[in-house]
Amino acid sequence: MFIEQMPYDSRKHGWIEVICGSMFSGKTEELIRRLKRIQFTDQKIEVYKPKVDDRYHHTKVVSHDETDFEAITVENAAEIKEKFKRSDVVAIDEAQFFDEGLFEICNWLASQKVRVIVAGLDMDYSGKPFGPMPAIMATAEYVTKVHAICVKCGSLANFSYRITNNKDVIDVGEKDKYIPLCRSCFNKIEQ
Repeated sequence: MFIEQMPYDSRKHGWIEVICGSMFSGKTEELIRRLKRIQFTDQKIEVYKPKVDDRYHHTKVVSHDETDFEAITVENAAEIKEKFKRSDVVAIDEAQFFDEGLFEICNWLASQKVRVIVAGLDMDYSGKPFGPMPAIMATAEYVTKVHAICVKCGSLANFSYRITNNKDVIDVGEKDKYIPLCRSCFNKIEQ
């Protein structure tokens, strides 16, 4: 389990924390866990998710184990800034599906003294850095990489291997389209 780092006198400063990893690694579950802890405080929370992610629910962030948290659905990163209501915490799930403008939005929010929690895939199905995640990770104060279990060998998995023939970078799905693999098993299949 990840223990949150808190800057000294955290109410006077904003920061970015990232939860990243492969499919089935518990990113959204960890995001929701942090949000539920924050609910016990007097802090205001806003949660955003991309419109393209409609796997489980249109207005909720939902983990694979069906834990959920109410969210605002947006079309693009700029909409987050438009809808921002001066909350203390802004959480963004499935960040890899947003445009590159999410990097600027996250940094702008942090400069507004907001705790920004971003969750998303760090790599696409081919093992390449995914969307705005690399840039956000580079400027984040805290990065937590979570792992799934490789379905082939049982090692820690950090790759989301697509089991369909679709070559589009974005193909929203779950167990019907992806399996988690370790580096060794991913490389064996990719050869």
